[in-house]
Amino acid sequence: MSDQPLLEVSNLRVAFPTRQGVTEAVRGVSFTLGREKLGIVGESGSGKSMTGRSILRLVPPPGIVTADRLAFRGEDLRDASEKRLRAIRGSGIAMVMQDPKFSLNPVMTVGRQIAEAYRVHSKASAREAKRRALEMLEAVRIRDPERVYDRYPHEVSGGMGQRIMIAMMLIPNPDLLIADEPTSALDVTVQMQILAILDDLCGQRGMGMIFVSHDLNLVASFCDRILIMYAGRVVESCPASELRDARHPYTRGLLDSLPRLDDPRRDLPVLTRDPAWLTDDAPPEKAR
Repeated sequence: MSDQPLLEVSNLRVAFPTRQGVTEAVRGVSFTLGREKLGIVGESGSGKSMTGRSILRLVPPPGIVTADRLAFRGEDLRDASEKRLRAIRGSGIAMVMQDPKFSLNPVMTVGRQIAEAYRVHSKASAREAKRRALEMLEAVRIRDPERVYDRYPHEVSGGMGQRIMIAMMLIPNPDLLIADEPTSALDVTVQMQILAILDDLCGQRGMGMIFVSHDLNLVASFCDRILIMYAGRVVESCPASELRDARHPYTRGLLDSLPRLDDPRRDLPVLTRDPAWLTDDAPPEKAR
């Protein structure tokens, strides 16, 4: 495989004009990604999902995406035409959304939707597309793919719906998968099953992955590298194995907020300054 990164992001910004002025949801995010699993962690509103959407140019209007560099496999995506972006979405970069109920078409069977995703990016016949869809349902460990193929989205559970979404996104064989909180609505047992599927598929296909989540423990155990986001910025980047040694006060606050069985009644850490401290030179004060 080439040594060139799959994805290069430099000074990525996402701005929304409002009556009060321009609000930046993503502010100067930079990173590179190879064929590895990159976790992005932060609280709600920190810009995690918006970062993923901006890579695929899926930011809803009137959002404006700018970057010094935004390249996939060396190709600049900043000025790519809509036709070229449609070709890249799915076959090059795929994105699994948070809740399959809002991503699947309620009036189409799940099998037909998976097969259609394959035919959009290939010249396959309907028969070949169905065969590949059944293979993908089996790859994501769905029992009796023939039966599930003819079901509608409301007839499957949340965990099965998420597996179906993964099958649909991976059937064009992309090089990069962006998973936007794919396990947040699932119980712990199903979460582990979904992560095991993603891990196996990434290893088998040599894909890169951006895994967006609130769960710091989950990301630390699953990903190779971690970005911590706060108020639209990356405040810390480190290998997952070195997360416990993180030095940024916000990252330390997240780590200290994790539940502990040996001290369930301890006071949680509090950052005593608002997000404006990111523009200051001094770090935030930390109180208990």
